[in-house]
Amino acid sequence: MEYVGQVPAPPLDRFIDDMYCLTGVPRYRRMNVPPMPSAHLFVNLGEPVRVWDSDPSVPPALFTDGWFMGVWTRRFLFEYPTRVRLVGVHFKPWGMSPFVDMPATELRDRWVPVDAVWQRSLDRIRNQVGDITSATETLRVLEEELRSRLAEAFSGGLGLVQHTGGRLAASHGAVSVGALADAAGVSGTHLATQFKSHVGVTPKRVARIYRFARLILSVDALRPVDWSQLAQTAGYFDQAHFGREFKDFTGHTPTEYLALRRRFPAERGFPPDSGPMPLV
Repeated sequence: MEYVGQVPAPPLDRFIDDMYCLTGVPRYRRMNVPPMPSAHLFVNLGEPVRVWDSDPSVPPALFTDGWFMGVWTRRFLFEYPTRVRLVGVHFKPWGMSPFVDMPATELRDRWVPVDAVWQRSLDRIRNQVGDITSATETLRVLEEELRSRLAEAFSGGLGLVQHTGGRLAASHGAVSVGALADAAGVSGTHLATQFKSHVGVTPKRVARIYRFARLILSVDALRPVDWSQLAQTAGYFDQAHFGREFKDFTGHTPTEYLALRRRFPAERGFPPDSGPMPLV
């Protein structure tokens, strides 16, 4: 399967980490995806895609078109079709806010069809893409749609979240919420309220996800792994807490996860995102 990704031009890069096209036959059909510091937009141009919540009480969904996903605080399961043609957007945790007119809490740990958020836009995107085979041209069409959807004016709350969220990203979640609030000149309660409004979760939860992402992306499966050292570097100073959170976020113990990474290495040419793993 071919992956082509790019960072959009300003001002979209303030809100989006990258956009990408996936095409071809997947090496692994079912993927187990842990929480990562991003929200998502998927536009499906191929066969239907199936998504499961790790919460067994939530029914699975089958998407033939496209869907938004806010920040996830637990893992979810993703099944590719036999042949993939998918366009995706990785928003920064707060990045979806200026593109959608709905509370971020309504997108947290949820998938929502694109047409429920952007009415009658999906057919236009699909018609514009049509039979285009160039990934670069396909991404240009989506980038133009995103640019047209970007709100002209942002609330002051989004600016606060963008600034403090950037500090969390740069520190991999190591800055305390109290320090963020003090530096911004606001109360911790006000900061939490603005994060819930624009991200869907509190800054403390975002910090946890950044911390976990730093840990999981630092694993080199080709070498011996000192989990205690990795955990401490990432900011986990309680080994029992680290073990519980790792199992909760991945569905595996660290030893089990490392064995899977070695058994199912990442596809060549894919980005260095070692979080998702084949579901076995």
